[in-house]
Amino acid sequence: MSRRAVDPPDHATSPERHPEAPPPGERIGSHYRVCFGCGPQHPTGLHMEVTAGAGCRIHAEFTVNEHHQGAPGLAHGGLLSAAFDEALGAVTWLLRVPAVTGHLETDFRRPVPVGTTLYITAECIGIAGRKIYSRAVGRLGAPDGPIGVEAAAVFVTVSIEHFRENGRAADVEAFVASADRAAVASGFEVNP
Repeated sequence: MSRRAVDPPDHATSPERHPEAPPPGERIGSHYRVCFGCGPQHPTGLHMEVTAGAGCRIHAEFTVNEHHQGAPGLAHGGLLSAAFDEALGAVTWLLRVPAVTGHLETDFRRPVPVGTTLYITAECIGIAGRKIYSRAVGRLGAPDGPIGVEAAAVFVTVSIEHFRENGRAADVEAFVASADRAAVASGFEVNP
């Protein structure tokens, strides 16, 4: 079988949870108040709830609502990909590094109806240089429910300058002005 872009290379190292990462069971808050994935102030966002797990694993959940439809009564596939991008990105909170999505693959196993809560478990499976390799499984209706969606991704670590150079200046500066100075200096809080 050929290697996929989301498979860690042979020289990848095992991930190590940062000593200052949230402990298992602790809720990981939103990194940005209007983030579509986790922002509490986004009017039609996912409002994803993320909890730190053991090792380099997180648990996340969100409920598909009427704003998330593609086909009548079913979640839009692109929206589900966004949900997995958010959950896979949350893994970097346990590594304490800011990162952006470099590559994302999503496999849809079952339709996800409106009103369904999707339970996602995501974990880091390897690190090679600036690349962070992660995978996730989403289960329908319960943490042990049937698999609805699976995904894998490669994230690339970046500095705060990445956001200053590429983001809309007014939004980046407003975020920096309101954020914890130590977090901004490390770039950690700016994790997409």
